[in-house]
Amino acid sequence: MKKTDLSNLAIKRLAIANRGEVAVRIIKACEELGIETVLLHSDADISSRAYRMADHKVCIGGSTPAESYLNIKSNIQGAKAKNADAIHPGFGFLSENADFAKACVDAGMIFVGPSENAIRSLGDKVHCKELAKKCGIPLVPGYEGDDQTVETLSKEAQRIGYPVIVKAAAGGGGRGMKLITNAGEARERIESAQRESLSAFGSSKVFLEKYLDRAKHIEFQVFGDSIGKVRHLFERECSVQRRHQKIIEEATSPSLTPELRRKMGEAAMLIAQTAKYTSAGTVEFLFQDGEFFLLEVNTRLQVEHPVTEMVLGIDLVKAQILNACQSFIFSEDQYKSFQGHSIECRVYAENSYEGGMPSTGKLGHVHFPEGPGRRFEYGFEEGDVITSFYDPMIAKVIVWDESRPRAIQKMIEVLNQSVIFGVHTNIPYLKAILSHPEFIAGSMTTQFINKYFSEPLRPPTRSADMNSFVDEIKKQIGKSAAPKAVTGSTGYQNPWAEHWRMW
Repeated sequence: MKKTDLSNLAIKRLAIANRGEVAVRIIKACEELGIETVLLHSDADISSRAYRMADHKVCIGGSTPAESYLNIKSNIQGAKAKNADAIHPGFGFLSENADFAKACVDAGMIFVGPSENAIRSLGDKVHCKELAKKCGIPLVPGYEGDDQTVETLSKEAQRIGYPVIVKAAAGGGGRGMKLITNAGEARERIESAQRESLSAFGSSKVFLEKYLDRAKHIEFQVFGDSIGKVRHLFERECSVQRRHQKIIEEATSPSLTPELRRKMGEAAMLIAQTAKYTSAGTVEFLFQDGEFFLLEVNTRLQVEHPVTEMVLGIDLVKAQILNACQSFIFSEDQYKSFQGHSIECRVYAENSYEGGMPSTGKLGHVHFPEGPGRRFEYGFEEGDVITSFYDPMIAKVIVWDESRPRAIQKMIEVLNQSVIFGVHTNIPYLKAILSHPEFIAGSMTTQFINKYFSEPLRPPTRSADMNSFVDEIKKQIGKSAAPKAVTGSTGYQNPWAEHWRMW
């Protein structure tokens, strides 16, 4: 990338139409570029970490997404009220909404992302598949028709052959996605997917695909620069998923040969180039029995973008902003190879011992262990409240090391040292996955969680000293006094050693 004169950037003040860790991520990129930030936030996110960090704040509505983060008019009005030059949509919410991109431009602001036309071509999953067919990219058998009646969709599911998956046409991230295993489930699952899609993305349109039950989920990061040059920035392994939502992601995939990487990368660039794509995007594939099939294209930044940044040394958010200013151009030899291996774990507020039951409340002490090759992206700190209105992700923990085995070991150690009080977290769950032989071997598929982790984790057994420690803390808190140190035959008891979080 050529050097840029930051004093001449077209964006001086950028509005962020999002929340949580991605809002923090965008604010940090803007700070490095000398750009002021405007946080467009809901009632529930007043006093969040992003709220404290942003230069300007505008409350755009109530706590539910429909009242705030999915409300195009409120976002535009909020950004204009603070004289923002541009809007960054982050990921989720309106990030793949072509009408929002158009509304930004119509209001005289820059949309930090692909063009309205590119979003319509690729962000809509049905249109994307039509374009892929023209490009000769292999697709999973399915139905993408305009007839959205339950009767027609049920007949098409029967034609495709069960199991079939029904998906939202206007979005991703597991929303509006339901698995149909037999004809008796079809009506209920289709109607449920349509309702969920309408609520999450403002459109009830769905499509059907044959469900591949031994597939890996591998995605390629693509980026179109300011002069129309599209590059792929290698792939990410995203097969560890629960209810169609990713939990652990890696760069790069342990499953691809150099030849497969070349073929899939070329397919990813071809569809992006055909759509005249600019900014960051992701081309997702299913890979099974040596063959790959296009799954979808996400016309936005991905949650898991940090692992690509770690192995390439690129800042994708800064690249997005510079690209929107017409100031990002790839040099010929840039980002042609990757170094080492990176893993990301999504830390959720949920109880691993109760099947992922959401855990809400005020955060107590939070500590992430700093060190070489360790990165933490979080939207909440001590005293912040995890609510039931949004995705319960507290943070992303990212590590880099010279090899995949060393990266796995580093991630386990980092999670061992991470402390989050006030709510339950999925840290024990993440550690169990990372330690599983199939994950270590890199052979896991999208069925990995269903196969090995369909039941809640078994709670660890407390020692007698640990029970004594907990009882003492309960007594001290009841007296509104500081807890005393408790020792036993083995000395001081470390509460984190047994995944202890409250009681």
